[in-house]
Amino acid sequence: METRSAEETREFASALAKAARAGDRIALLGPLGAGKTQFAKGFAAGLGVREVVNSPSFTLMTEYAGRLPLFHQDLYRLAGAEEAIGGGMVDERQLDGVTLTEWAERLPGEIDPGRLTVQIAVLADDGRQVVVIPGADDHLRYVDAAAEWAAR
Repeated sequence: METRSAEETREFASALAKAARAGDRIALLGPLGAGKTQFAKGFAAGLGVREVVNSPSFTLMTEYAGRLPLFHQDLYRLAGAEEAIGGGMVDERQLDGVTLTEWAERLPGEIDPGRLTVQIAVLADDGRQVVVIPGADDHLRYVDAAAEWAAR
């Protein structure tokens, strides 16, 4: 999908959140300034989160209440998987909600299997290309939600 503004990225993410189920883990990938936090804000809104969602760079993980609990993680400041695991970034509470992980490439897929990957790239015209990559057959509901948003 392509989005043309931060607002449109949030709208797209909000549409995807309607497909969310407890236990989903979503890896957000993209360069600095690509819109990962904007995506997280929109996803949170789609889950009914009423709090302001900010980048959790300094807190590493923030939990929000919505239709499902949202665990918003940011691994930017971590050196690798060992620090993420040692810092409690993966725990059983997350089975009851949805976990969005910015800079998820620092938590390899082998440690976080079956996650949905969302890659965000900056386009030449300052738009964004957002690619949704299912990590399991069950994630096709996100692909369907993306297609439904695109057809609006």
